[in-house]
Amino acid sequence: MKIRLGYVGISKTIDITSSKTITYTNYLKSKDFNKIKEIIITNLNNLKEILIYNVKNNIHFFRITSKLIPLATISDFSFDYIKPYQKYYNEIAKIIKENNLRIDVHPDQYAVLNSTKKEVVENTFKILEYNYNILNALKIKDKVIILHIGSNVLGKENSIKRFINNFNKLPNHIKKCIVLENDDKIYNAFDTLNLCNKLKIPMVLDVHHHICNYTENINYEEIFKTWKITPKIHFSSPKNKTKKDFRSHNDYIDSNSFIEFINQIKHLNFDIDIMLEAKFKDDALFKLVRELKYKTNYKFIDETSFFV
Repeated sequence: MKIRLGYVGISKTIDITSSKTITYTNYLKSKDFNKIKEIIITNLNNLKEILIYNVKNNIHFFRITSKLIPLATISDFSFDYIKPYQKYYNEIAKIIKENNLRIDVHPDQYAVLNSTKKEVVENTFKILEYNYNILNALKIKDKVIILHIGSNVLGKENSIKRFINNFNKLPNHIKKCIVLENDDKIYNAFDTLNLCNKLKIPMVLDVHHHICNYTENINYEEIFKTWKITPKIHFSSPKNKTKKDFRSHNDYIDSNSFIEFINQIKHLNFDIDIMLEAKFKDDALFKLVRELKYKTNYKFIDETSFFV
């Protein structure tokens, strides 16, 4: 069983962000589009630097920010955020291809496909199209856009029906990218797996959400089999043990919990990519690696990959 570790969005080591932005209100004050252009170029250059850092440290797996392009998903604002910047996308795409990096995206909480509000659903369509366009500009073959099932208005059963109805309205190129993740309050791993099987799309298991919103007898193997490429997992540790903060992500990963989970799935013998959702990003990743080397006999291939 081969495991690769990845992290999200920002490298703490080189301390640069590809999420610089401007509010729509501030843009309207001047309507100076050059400011938006400057931010886009800065974000793309910073993403390139983060990926160069990842390559040099053998980090093969990364989630890019959904805020790469400022104002791209504002409902009454439209501009071309691909063609004028193709040179920058091509430079990043070259790094991704030459180093076989796995890149995905996870739209923020404003993407609610099963909302009861028409304007929210319409904006979700725009958010999904935007994320697809970014992955496409980066020439990513296996495009993954991760979504939660979303709203619970009018009950679970009706909400799932709304999700299916709106999912079926998506263009095929978007449908092929959607991966569903269980959440920590409403849609547990069992709900999510059932819907994924119904729609014939992959499921990403969020282990911490599964603990927060527990359902018995979940079949890990069945979750992994929803994938045509290497299955992906999200792993994080609670901020602390109190009820108030248990759902929040810790700065780091609890290595004992991580090892315990690996022991639960290693008999399945699936290669797995694990996205670490810790606030200290790559620092948390390398701290976990140091502890794993001390506490286990995992056979490390490089700085972030190992056999169990």
